[in-house]
Amino acid sequence: MIPVPTPRLAVVAVAGTCVALVLPFGAVGSIIAINAAVLVLLVGDAVAAPAPATFGVTRRLPATMTVGQRAEVTWEVTNPTKREAALAVADELAPSLHAGDRRFGTSVPAYGRARAATTITPTRRGSFAVEELTVRVRGPLGLAARQRSRRMPARLRVHPPFRSRDEAELRIQKARVLDVGIRSTRGRGGGTDFDQLRDYQADDEFRRIDWAATARSQRPIVRTYRAERNQVVVQLLDNGRVMAGSVDGVARVEHAMDAVMMLTAVAGHLGDKAGLVAFDRQVRAVVPPATGRRQLAPVADAMFDLEPSLDESDYRGAFMHTVARFRRRAMLVLFTDLVEQAVGESLLPALPLIAAHHVVVVAAVQDPEIVRWASATPTNAAETYRQSAALATLADRGRATARLRSVGATVVDAPAGELATRLADTYLGVKATGRL
Repeated sequence: MIPVPTPRLAVVAVAGTCVALVLPFGAVGSIIAINAAVLVLLVGDAVAAPAPATFGVTRRLPATMTVGQRAEVTWEVTNPTKREAALAVADELAPSLHAGDRRFGTSVPAYGRARAATTITPTRRGSFAVEELTVRVRGPLGLAARQRSRRMPARLRVHPPFRSRDEAELRIQKARVLDVGIRSTRGRGGGTDFDQLRDYQADDEFRRIDWAATARSQRPIVRTYRAERNQVVVQLLDNGRVMAGSVDGVARVEHAMDAVMMLTAVAGHLGDKAGLVAFDRQVRAVVPPATGRRQLAPVADAMFDLEPSLDESDYRGAFMHTVARFRRRAMLVLFTDLVEQAVGESLLPALPLIAAHHVVVVAAVQDPEIVRWASATPTNAAETYRQSAALATLADRGRATARLRSVGATVVDAPAGELATRLADTYLGVKATGRL
């Protein structure tokens, strides 16, 4: 056991030294004698302090959180001894959890317990291991303490933020109109599942008239349809090199994750099945398609600890894995970036594996800064070069987009804050036109 000195011991030592300096005896001898006495008090107080292992400590923290969400971490200390004890506790909370305080001191009554709490607000997603907790117990004089660390392993999962949640709710409300066989989808195909018969109205299409029902009732009757349910949406999240670049200070894959959650929420509320395949050079996570609000949790759980790989993504391998698992016709949404070289050399050769049987949507995040550079008026040579590079980049994206559309893929290339909403609108459009 190594005694841990306390601030009170430093005060006593300084006071003793000051006293030794004014004594009529030799100053050096007095200082040595007083320091020896202080040392004896230090050791004696540490020996008299209860062992840290005597006290019970429990920690409670949430198992799952979302980036930016605030939650509480609590500690409870129990004292099984017959006298009051002064303790200090330090926990192992990662800096990115932004804990209000990871240390606390408390006085625990005899045979009693004490509780402390703090808040955490994570700023990045991932898995956080909280392994050790250190307990320090002061001696009766408060001059020294005994300290010991103990293993209390726990794990906190921080999921990616669902920034577009409010927009998702708006799209869900819009989708409910589609779900009852509405006029807003007429002329674009509408649903194909029969819903009901009703009286003809002035703006109804003639092709919706049910002539047999009209003849029986002697008044015009039309058929209404609802959008099909139980369709499948599989989202393929590219976690490779092209998704590691930053847009608005956040990796592209982070923006894609928000869009994944929005599409999962909207599809689930419409009665469709949403699933996920995350991949880079190999498949990293698979969430089988399911419907309902509960599907959002497993999708978020599959993405929370993904970190972009700096390797080229294996599109062919991911597509083969997808078509082997999901044979039914589905809407396949690929989240990647429109880098012309990657599209031409890797994505386009693999696209026929899924394009023939499935509805393919390619979703990408635009960098608004590049758009600003391309449209700005340069005032010096450096800005001119920057504008030229930005224009070349946009031209590359345009060519990549055209090549993907030429093989039947729908391309959604949107700014970071708009990708989720535009993709949800694309999904609703696919349902409205009956393409699935």
